[in-house]
Amino acid sequence: MPAHTALLAEDETDLLLFPPLRAGWAASGQPATVPLSGANARRTLFGTLQLRTGRMLFLEQTRKRAQEFQEFLDFIREHYHGWPVALLLDENPSHTDEATQSLAEDLDIQLLWLPKRSPQLNPLDQLWGHGKRAVCANYQHPAIEDQGYHFSKYYHELSPTNLLLKAGMLSPNFWLYNV
Repeated sequence: MPAHTALLAEDETDLLLFPPLRAGWAASGQPATVPLSGANARRTLFGTLQLRTGRMLFLEQTRKRAQEFQEFLDFIREHYHGWPVALLLDENPSHTDEATQSLAEDLDIQLLWLPKRSPQLNPLDQLWGHGKRAVCANYQHPAIEDQGYHFSKYYHELSPTNLLLKAGMLSPNFWLYNV
């Protein structure tokens, strides 16, 4: 690939208004209290990590289907207008959809497939966990839109070096450096 290619890792994560319960303090023998509104909602956050620069790009959607992923491909192409783009991704059905494949070809986005059942190879999987622990765990946001905003903001406030570090890419043992 040419040196100026935008080499991106892609993944999506679901945000639920109900918080994941990770850890909490409570008196011995007493359950920890986590206030919940009783309402739940879901959003899907599509994201890319630029593997050479550590920059991230996000698009929040209401669902995780082929049509929403195709909108994300358009979003990527708009952002990297004029650049060659290579996208490292898993074989989620929204990615392997025939219309998605055709659109990627039309947009001149090269799709690079990760091996099946190997989420540990996608650096974004590591990043999603950091954000969920920092923003979502043990706290219910007033609305799913607030949670999505704070989740994206968490990553935008990290330096590119911190993003690459949290993704595990600064390790000399990162798998992509040994290929």
